[in-house]
Amino acid sequence: MNLGNLDLNLLVSLDALLRERSVTRAASRMNLSQPALSAALGKLRKHFADELLVRSGNSYLLTPLASQLLERCALALSDVERVFAATAHFDPAECEREFTILTSDYGLSILGPDFAAAMARHAPRVQIRFEQHSPDIIDHAFERLRVTDTIWLPHGFLSDLPHMDLYTDRWVCVAATNNPAITEELTVENLRTLPWVVNYQTPTAYTPATRQMELLGITPQIQVITDSFITIAAMISGTDRIALVQERLARRISPELGVIIWPVPFDVVPLVEAAWWHPLSDRDVEHRFMRDVLASVAESVSTDPHTT
Repeated sequence: MNLGNLDLNLLVSLDALLRERSVTRAASRMNLSQPALSAALGKLRKHFADELLVRSGNSYLLTPLASQLLERCALALSDVERVFAATAHFDPAECEREFTILTSDYGLSILGPDFAAAMARHAPRVQIRFEQHSPDIIDHAFERLRVTDTIWLPHGFLSDLPHMDLYTDRWVCVAATNNPAITEELTVENLRTLPWVVNYQTPTAYTPATRQMELLGITPQIQVITDSFITIAAMISGTDRIALVQERLARRISPELGVIIWPVPFDVVPLVEAAWWHPLSDRDVEHRFMRDVLASVAESVSTDPHTT
């Protein structure tokens, strides 16, 4: 295919049409007239030899090909934007880029405030967008990172991607202070018999500590599943439930919740939180700047005696 014969403006039109599924709404989104976008749709239909949008009552549906193109358009536009946003000289004070970071509420609570503050000092015109990651995002991290700047995630989920380690954390158990089943210490038998609060719990989404526990023959009796690490303490308070929590997060639990921290009664592998990104971002000067700021913040967190 000869790209010189293609009008790359049609890529923008295609993205808007597939997302809006309406010529009228797509035209409004692009600040174009409806006839102009209708003409673009005609060219796209001719190029792909496919209707792309087919009427169904008062709305339009995507054809099977259009459904495939929807995600490809987003990836392609992101790559085009990276190409034309590249500059020979970079001044953080003048940068107006938005950085999108996928993380859990745990990672956000540990690094988010200090990282946002540091970015504001060095690059006041930059925007930081934090979004919650999910098992589906983690399963498709390589593709998602083409349109996202970085994902903060412990080792054990991703491989073959550029990354830098941020900090190390330990796993601890948490339980209500008045849990009658726990007396002088938390035991392996407690892990087997007490009800649990866990995160995610899908075949590909689990904490490494949970997987290690199962390898030891300890199968948790799961009673509550939550996507939020921060809500675990509230799910424990006043109940006989237990959970595995990162120590840095456990130390921040409010005393009013009546939750106590117990050592894990087996040798558990520490958690190593890392930032991961797509290889396309390796030489991006703005992305490198963002990573440098993040590395500086992570170093201060790692050496803070109140967070270890």
